[in-house]
Amino acid sequence: MIKLAFSLLLISITLNVNAGEKITYTLNNEIFEGYVSEPIGITKGLVLIIHDWDGLTEYEETRANMISKIGYTAFAIDLYGKNNRPKETKLKKEETAKLYNNRERMRSLILAGLQTINKERNLNTFVIGYCFGGAAALELARSGMGSNIVGYATFHGGLKTPDGQSYPKNTPPIFIAHGGADKAIDLNEVLSLSKELEKQNLKYEINIYSNANHGFTVFKSKRYESTADKKSWTSFKSFLKLSMEN
Repeated sequence: MIKLAFSLLLISITLNVNAGEKITYTLNNEIFEGYVSEPIGITKGLVLIIHDWDGLTEYEETRANMISKIGYTAFAIDLYGKNNRPKETKLKKEETAKLYNNRERMRSLILAGLQTINKERNLNTFVIGYCFGGAAALELARSGMGSNIVGYATFHGGLKTPDGQSYPKNTPPIFIAHGGADKAIDLNEVLSLSKELEKQNLKYEINIYSNANHGFTVFKSKRYESTADKKSWTSFKSFLKLSMEN
């Protein structure tokens, strides 16, 4: 009986490693709910995750756990507000439109999440985003705001630079993962971004994956493309490691 109980305890501990937890935080009296996952032992840095257009869901939580397993603190932030997780396409479009039309608020919400998790530890930070979140990550990159940021990554995200914006000369390295079959984000946007970053003499890496549609990293979806997801994740981990070390 004692041996059985000990075995069950070990299983319980294994299942709870990198499980993460939800935490609430506020901005101007608005309540938001993020998800933090800590590594075992001393963290190698912070990875801030910005969600897709359906809000912070199990998908971002899974990615956060994957990141903590390789030694980093991962914090998935909330740009919509606690319990606001739109299910219908119409509502998803409405939520993203609010922030695309008020980019100052978008930046403020990202920075609020960053300050919540990093205000006492002051960790080097890498910002990543998926789809809408990828566009939001680049919005922060162009603003030059945020402390201790060492890099950015966007997975099948919007890449177009709004009129009047540009990337500062000291922008940290940017990782771009794009699907070659993506019909939502045209390859011309990838080329335009490359030209823009070259003009500013910035460091970046662009990977384009064959047969990969928009949202190719989203597990269990019809758009999921296993090969592209695995390759992009492997490349991202290398990029993240180098950015944190430099």
